[in-house]
Amino acid sequence: MLIVMKMDADAKQVEAVVEVVEERGLKAHPIAGAQRTAIGITGNIGIVEPALFQDMPGVLEVIQVSHPYKLVSREFHQEDSVFEVAGVKIGGTDLVIMAGPCSVESYEQTLEIAKIIKANGAHILRGGAFKPRTSPYSFQGLGREGLEILARVRQEVGLPVITEALDIDVLDEVAEFTDIVQIGARNMQNFTLLKRAGRCGRPVLLKRGMSATVTELLLAAEYVMDQGNEQVVLCERGIRTFADHTRNTLDVAAIPAVHRISHLPIIADPSHAAGYRDKVVPLSLAALAGGSDGLLVEVHDHPDRALSDGGQALLPAGFKELMDEIRGLAPVLNRRLPEYATS
Repeated sequence: MLIVMKMDADAKQVEAVVEVVEERGLKAHPIAGAQRTAIGITGNIGIVEPALFQDMPGVLEVIQVSHPYKLVSREFHQEDSVFEVAGVKIGGTDLVIMAGPCSVESYEQTLEIAKIIKANGAHILRGGAFKPRTSPYSFQGLGREGLEILARVRQEVGLPVITEALDIDVLDEVAEFTDIVQIGARNMQNFTLLKRAGRCGRPVLLKRGMSATVTELLLAAEYVMDQGNEQVVLCERGIRTFADHTRNTLDVAAIPAVHRISHLPIIADPSHAAGYRDKVVPLSLAALAGGSDGLLVEVHDHPDRALSDGGQALLPAGFKELMDEIRGLAPVLNRRLPEYATS
Protein backbone atom coordinates (compact mmCIF):
# COMPACT_ATOMS: atom_id res chain seq x y z
CA MET A 1 0.00 0.00 0.00
CA LEU A 2 1.21 3.51 -0.81
CA ILE A 3 -0.15 6.67 0.80
CA VAL A 4 0.44 9.78 -1.29
CA MET A 5 0.42 13.02 0.65
CA LYS A 6 -0.78 16.37 -0.68
CA MET A 7 1.78 18.87 -1.90
CA ASP A 8 1.11 21.15 1.08
CA ALA A 9 1.15 18.35 3.68
CA ASP A 10 3.37 19.28 6.63
CA ALA A 11 5.70 17.16 8.75
CA LYS A 12 3.11 16.69 11.51
CA GLN A 13 0.58 15.26 9.06
CA VAL A 14 3.17 12.84 7.73
CA GLU A 15 4.10 11.82 11.28
CA ALA A 16 0.43 11.24 12.11
CA VAL A 17 0.06 8.81 9.21
CA VAL A 18 3.27 7.01 10.21
CA GLU A 19 1.98 6.68 13.77
CA VAL A 20 -1.29 5.09 12.63
CA VAL A 21 0.63 2.66 10.42
CA GLU A 22 2.97 1.58 13.21
CA GLU A 23 0.14 1.25 15.75
CA ARG A 24 -1.17 -1.56 13.58
CA GLY A 25 2.13 -3.45 13.62
CA LEU A 26 3.12 -2.40 10.10
CA LYS A 27 6.22 -0.65 8.79
CA ALA A 28 6.03 2.87 7.42
CA HIS A 29 8.58 4.04 4.84
CA PRO A 30 8.32 7.82 4.18
CA ILE A 31 9.65 8.65 0.71
CA ALA A 32 10.38 12.29 -0.01
CA GLY A 33 9.72 13.14 -3.65
CA ALA A 34 10.46 16.28 -5.64
CA GLN A 35 6.98 17.71 -5.02
CA ARG A 36 5.29 15.57 -2.39
CA THR A 37 5.92 12.86 0.18
CA ALA A 38 4.65 9.31 -0.14
CA ILE A 39 4.52 6.74 2.63
CA GLY A 40 5.00 3.10 1.72
CA ILE A 41 3.52 0.45 3.98
CA THR A 42 4.87 -3.07 4.29
CA GLY A 43 3.68 -5.99 6.38
CA ASN A 44 0.36 -7.81 6.47
CA ILE A 45 -1.62 -4.95 4.93
CA GLY A 46 -4.53 -7.24 4.01
CA ILE A 47 -6.12 -6.47 7.37
CA VAL A 48 -5.94 -2.70 6.85
CA GLU A 49 -8.67 -0.81 5.03
CA PRO A 50 -7.47 2.01 2.72
CA ALA A 51 -10.32 4.17 4.04
CA LEU A 52 -8.50 4.30 7.37
CA PHE A 53 -5.99 6.72 5.82
CA GLN A 54 -8.05 8.31 3.06
CA ASP A 55 -9.69 10.89 5.31
CA MET A 56 -6.62 11.79 7.36
CA PRO A 57 -5.37 15.40 7.06
CA GLY A 58 -2.80 15.84 4.30
CA VAL A 59 -3.56 12.55 2.51
CA LEU A 60 -4.19 12.83 -1.24
CA GLU A 61 -4.81 9.18 -2.15
CA VAL A 62 -4.19 5.60 -1.11
CA ILE A 63 -2.82 3.23 -3.77
CA GLN A 64 -2.82 -0.55 -3.56
CA VAL A 65 0.57 -1.80 -4.82
CA SER A 66 0.13 -4.63 -7.29
CA HIS A 67 3.60 -6.22 -7.14
CA PRO A 68 4.75 -8.73 -4.50
CA TYR A 69 7.79 -6.49 -3.97
CA LYS A 70 7.04 -3.03 -2.58
CA LEU A 71 10.04 -0.91 -1.66
CA VAL A 72 11.97 -1.69 -4.85
CA SER A 73 9.07 -0.85 -7.17
CA ARG A 74 8.40 2.37 -9.03
CA GLU A 75 4.96 2.45 -7.45
CA PHE A 76 6.71 3.28 -4.18
CA HIS A 77 9.47 5.43 -5.66
CA GLN A 78 8.99 6.78 -9.18
CA GLU A 79 12.35 8.51 -9.68
CA ASP A 80 15.54 6.56 -10.33
CA SER A 81 17.48 6.01 -7.12
CA VAL A 82 20.87 7.73 -7.13
CA PHE A 83 23.36 7.62 -4.28
CA GLU A 84 27.04 8.21 -3.66
CA VAL A 85 29.68 5.84 -2.35
CA ALA A 86 32.82 7.63 -1.18
CA GLY A 87 32.09 10.39 -3.68
CA VAL A 88 31.27 8.04 -6.58
CA LYS A 89 27.74 8.40 -7.93
CA ILE A 90 25.75 5.23 -8.69
CA GLY A 91 22.56 5.51 -10.75
CA GLY A 92 21.15 8.32 -12.84
CA THR A 93 22.94 9.41 -16.02
CA ASP A 94 26.44 8.55 -14.78
CA LEU A 95 28.01 5.18 -15.59
CA VAL A 96 29.98 3.51 -12.81
CA ILE A 97 32.85 1.14 -13.59
CA MET A 98 33.96 -1.35 -10.93
CA ALA A 99 37.07 -3.30 -11.90
CA GLY A 100 39.85 -5.39 -10.45
CA PRO A 101 41.01 -8.96 -9.91
CA CYS A 102 38.69 -11.84 -9.19
CA SER A 103 40.71 -12.61 -6.06
CA VAL A 104 42.98 -10.56 -3.87
CA GLU A 105 46.19 -12.58 -4.13
CA SER A 106 48.75 -10.23 -2.57
CA TYR A 107 49.26 -6.60 -1.68
CA GLU A 108 51.61 -6.05 -4.63
CA GLN A 109 49.20 -7.61 -7.13
CA THR A 110 46.19 -5.68 -5.87
CA LEU A 111 48.06 -2.38 -5.76
CA GLU A 112 49.37 -2.76 -9.31
CA ILE A 113 45.95 -3.60 -10.74
CA ALA A 114 44.33 -0.76 -8.78
CA LYS A 115 46.78 1.69 -10.32
CA ILE A 116 46.05 0.31 -13.80
CA ILE A 117 42.28 0.57 -13.55
CA LYS A 118 42.42 4.02 -11.97
CA ALA A 119 44.71 5.31 -14.73
CA ASN A 120 42.14 4.13 -17.28
CA GLY A 121 39.14 5.73 -15.56
CA ALA A 122 37.61 3.07 -13.29
CA HIS A 123 35.73 4.36 -10.25
CA ILE A 124 35.67 1.45 -7.78
CA LEU A 125 38.14 -1.37 -7.07
CA ARG A 126 36.71 -4.88 -6.90
CA GLY A 127 38.52 -7.88 -5.45
CA GLY A 128 37.50 -11.04 -3.63
CA ALA A 129 38.80 -11.64 -0.11
CA PHE A 130 36.42 -14.56 0.45
CA LYS A 131 35.81 -16.72 -2.62
CA PRO A 132 32.84 -19.07 -3.14
CA ARG A 133 34.26 -21.92 -5.23
CA THR A 134 32.56 -24.93 -6.74
CA SER A 135 35.44 -27.17 -5.63
CA PRO A 136 36.52 -27.22 -1.98
CA TYR A 137 40.11 -27.62 -3.20
CA SER A 138 40.15 -24.37 -5.19
CA PHE A 139 41.62 -21.14 -3.78
CA GLN A 140 39.15 -19.81 -1.21
CA GLY A 141 40.61 -16.33 -0.79
CA LEU A 142 42.88 -14.71 1.79
CA GLY A 143 40.04 -13.87 4.16
CA ARG A 144 40.72 -11.08 6.63
CA GLU A 145 44.20 -10.57 5.17
CA GLY A 146 42.53 -9.86 1.83
CA LEU A 147 40.25 -7.29 3.46
CA GLU A 148 43.23 -5.58 5.05
CA ILE A 149 44.99 -5.48 1.66
CA LEU A 150 41.94 -3.89 0.03
CA ALA A 151 41.75 -1.25 2.76
CA ARG A 152 45.45 -0.49 2.43
CA VAL A 153 45.24 -0.19 -1.35
CA ARG A 154 42.17 2.05 -1.02
CA GLN A 155 44.20 4.35 1.20
CA GLU A 156 47.12 4.50 -1.24
CA VAL A 157 45.27 4.68 -4.59
CA GLY A 158 42.12 6.54 -3.59
CA LEU A 159 39.49 4.17 -5.00
CA PRO A 160 36.58 2.91 -2.89
CA VAL A 161 36.37 -0.89 -2.75
CA ILE A 162 33.76 -3.62 -3.09
CA THR A 163 34.08 -7.24 -2.01
CA GLU A 164 31.79 -10.18 -1.32
CA ALA A 165 30.45 -11.36 2.03
CA LEU A 166 29.88 -15.11 1.88
CA ASP A 167 27.90 -15.49 5.09
CA ILE A 168 26.81 -13.72 8.25
CA ASP A 169 30.02 -14.81 10.02
CA VAL A 170 32.15 -12.49 7.87
CA LEU A 171 29.60 -9.80 7.01
CA ASP A 172 30.64 -7.44 9.79
CA GLU A 173 34.31 -7.71 8.81
CA VAL A 174 33.51 -7.03 5.17
CA ALA A 175 31.41 -4.00 6.12
CA GLU A 176 34.23 -2.72 8.32
CA PHE A 177 36.90 -2.81 5.62
CA THR A 178 35.02 -2.03 2.40
CA ASP A 179 32.69 0.60 0.94
CA ILE A 180 30.16 -1.73 -0.75
CA VAL A 181 29.15 -5.20 0.40
CA GLN A 182 28.56 -7.65 -2.43
CA ILE A 183 26.08 -10.50 -2.12
CA GLY A 184 26.97 -13.10 -4.72
CA ALA A 185 24.78 -15.12 -7.05
CA ARG A 186 24.94 -18.21 -4.85
CA ASN A 187 23.63 -16.20 -1.90
CA MET A 188 20.90 -14.25 -3.66
CA GLN A 189 18.25 -16.15 -1.69
CA ASN A 190 20.20 -16.50 1.55
CA PHE A 191 17.51 -14.58 3.38
CA THR A 192 19.32 -14.46 6.72
CA LEU A 193 22.34 -12.89 5.03
CA LEU A 194 20.13 -10.47 3.09
CA LYS A 195 18.46 -9.26 6.29
CA ARG A 196 21.79 -8.77 8.01
CA ALA A 197 23.16 -6.96 4.95
CA GLY A 198 20.21 -4.60 5.20
CA ARG A 199 21.49 -3.60 8.66
CA CYS A 200 25.23 -3.55 7.91
CA GLY A 201 25.47 0.20 7.34
CA ARG A 202 26.97 -0.15 3.85
CA PRO A 203 25.52 -0.05 0.34
CA VAL A 204 24.81 -3.53 -1.02
CA LEU A 205 25.42 -4.90 -4.50
CA LEU A 206 23.10 -7.87 -5.09
CA LYS A 207 23.89 -10.29 -7.89
CA ARG A 208 21.17 -12.20 -9.70
CA GLY A 209 21.18 -15.92 -8.96
CA MET A 210 22.22 -18.34 -11.69
CA SER A 211 18.66 -19.59 -12.18
CA ALA A 212 16.69 -16.69 -10.70
CA THR A 213 13.91 -14.76 -12.39
CA VAL A 214 13.80 -10.97 -12.35
CA THR A 215 10.96 -11.13 -9.83
CA GLU A 216 13.04 -13.31 -7.52
CA LEU A 217 15.94 -10.85 -7.80
CA LEU A 218 13.68 -7.93 -6.88
CA LEU A 219 12.20 -9.82 -3.95
CA ALA A 220 15.72 -10.55 -2.71
CA ALA A 221 16.45 -6.81 -2.89
CA GLU A 222 13.22 -6.24 -0.95
CA TYR A 223 14.69 -8.22 1.96
CA VAL A 224 17.64 -5.81 2.12
CA MET A 225 15.53 -2.67 1.79
CA ASP A 226 12.98 -3.87 4.34
CA GLN A 227 15.73 -3.66 6.96
CA GLY A 228 16.21 0.04 6.25
CA ASN A 229 19.00 -0.02 3.65
CA GLU A 230 17.91 2.02 0.62
CA GLN A 231 21.33 1.85 -1.10
CA VAL A 232 20.98 -1.31 -3.16
CA VAL A 233 22.54 -1.97 -6.57
CA LEU A 234 21.35 -4.91 -8.65
CA CYS A 235 23.70 -6.88 -10.88
CA GLU A 236 22.93 -9.00 -13.95
CA ARG A 237 25.79 -11.52 -14.14
CA GLY A 238 24.45 -14.10 -16.56
CA ILE A 239 22.11 -17.03 -15.99
CA ARG A 240 22.51 -20.74 -16.56
CA THR A 241 21.14 -21.96 -19.91
CA PHE A 242 21.86 -24.75 -22.39
CA ALA A 243 24.47 -22.61 -24.20
CA ASP A 244 28.04 -23.90 -24.07
CA HIS A 245 29.89 -21.15 -25.93
CA THR A 246 29.92 -18.96 -22.81
CA ARG A 247 30.15 -19.64 -19.10
CA ASN A 248 26.67 -18.18 -18.57
CA THR A 249 24.17 -16.33 -20.75
CA LEU A 250 24.08 -12.57 -20.18
CA ASP A 251 20.39 -11.65 -19.99
CA VAL A 252 20.56 -8.15 -21.46
CA ALA A 253 16.74 -8.03 -21.62
CA ALA A 254 16.61 -8.20 -17.82
CA ILE A 255 18.21 -4.75 -17.59
CA PRO A 256 15.42 -2.72 -19.24
CA ALA A 257 12.89 -5.01 -17.54
CA VAL A 258 14.29 -4.03 -14.14
CA HIS A 259 14.38 -0.35 -15.06
CA ARG A 260 10.72 -0.46 -16.08
CA ILE A 261 9.47 -1.79 -12.75
CA SER A 262 12.14 -0.75 -10.25
CA HIS A 263 13.90 2.47 -9.31
CA LEU A 264 17.09 0.68 -8.23
CA PRO A 265 20.26 0.98 -10.34
CA ILE A 266 21.37 -2.16 -12.13
CA ILE A 267 24.83 -2.93 -13.49
CA ALA A 268 26.20 -5.88 -15.49
CA ASP A 269 29.00 -8.35 -14.80
CA PRO A 270 30.16 -9.38 -18.29
CA SER A 271 33.17 -11.32 -16.96
CA HIS A 272 31.17 -14.03 -15.21
CA ALA A 273 28.65 -14.09 -18.03
CA ALA A 274 31.30 -14.57 -20.71
CA GLY A 275 33.82 -16.81 -18.99
CA TYR A 276 36.18 -15.97 -21.85
CA ARG A 277 38.25 -12.83 -22.18
CA ASP A 278 37.49 -12.18 -25.85
CA LYS A 279 33.74 -11.85 -25.16
CA VAL A 280 33.94 -9.40 -22.25
CA VAL A 281 34.20 -6.16 -24.25
CA PRO A 282 31.31 -6.86 -26.67
CA LEU A 283 29.08 -8.07 -23.82
CA SER A 284 29.97 -4.95 -21.83
CA LEU A 285 28.91 -2.68 -24.68
CA ALA A 286 25.73 -4.68 -25.24
CA ALA A 287 24.80 -4.33 -21.56
CA LEU A 288 25.40 -0.57 -21.60
CA ALA A 289 23.35 -0.22 -24.79
CA GLY A 290 20.58 -2.13 -22.98
CA GLY A 291 20.51 0.43 -20.19
CA SER A 292 23.01 -0.87 -17.64
CA ASP A 293 24.09 1.77 -15.13
CA GLY A 294 27.62 0.44 -15.10
CA LEU A 295 29.87 -2.59 -15.17
CA LEU A 296 31.65 -4.98 -12.80
CA VAL A 297 34.69 -6.22 -14.73
CA GLU A 298 37.62 -8.47 -13.87
CA VAL A 299 41.11 -7.23 -14.72
CA HIS A 300 44.44 -8.99 -14.13
CA ASP A 301 47.95 -8.08 -15.24
CA HIS A 302 49.09 -11.74 -15.25
CA PRO A 303 45.91 -13.81 -15.79
CA ASP A 304 47.95 -16.92 -16.64
CA ARG A 305 49.07 -16.92 -13.00
CA ALA A 306 45.74 -15.87 -11.47
CA LEU A 307 44.48 -18.02 -8.61
CA SER A 308 40.89 -17.83 -9.87
CA ASP A 309 39.08 -17.10 -13.15
CA GLY A 310 42.13 -15.91 -15.07
CA GLY A 311 40.56 -16.88 -18.39
CA GLN A 312 37.83 -14.24 -18.12
CA ALA A 313 39.98 -11.38 -16.82
CA LEU A 314 40.85 -8.55 -19.15
CA LEU A 315 44.50 -7.68 -19.60
CA PRO A 316 45.41 -4.03 -18.96
CA ALA A 317 45.36 -3.33 -22.72
CA GLY A 318 41.93 -4.93 -22.99
CA PHE A 319 40.60 -2.83 -20.13
CA LYS A 320 41.93 0.33 -21.78
CA GLU A 321 40.19 -0.71 -24.99
CA LEU A 322 36.93 -1.19 -23.08
CA MET A 323 37.13 2.20 -21.42
CA ASP A 324 37.89 3.90 -24.74
CA GLU A 325 34.86 2.19 -26.27
CA ILE A 326 32.66 3.32 -23.38
CA ARG A 327 33.80 6.92 -23.77
CA GLY A 328 32.65 6.81 -27.37
CA LEU A 329 29.39 5.03 -26.61
CA ALA A 330 28.24 6.99 -23.54
CA PRO A 331 27.19 10.21 -25.34
CA VAL A 332 25.16 8.19 -27.85
CA LEU A 333 23.23 6.70 -24.92
CA ASN A 334 22.83 10.11 -23.24
CA ARG A 335 25.02 8.84 -20.44
CA ARG A 336 28.23 10.16 -18.91
CA LEU A 337 31.45 8.42 -17.90
CA PRO A 338 32.58 10.70 -15.08
CA GLU A 339 36.15 11.38 -14.09
CA TYR A 340 36.59 11.87 -10.37
CA ALA A 341 39.48 13.70 -8.75
CA THR A 342 40.46 10.82 -6.48
CA SER A 343 43.51 11.24 -4.29
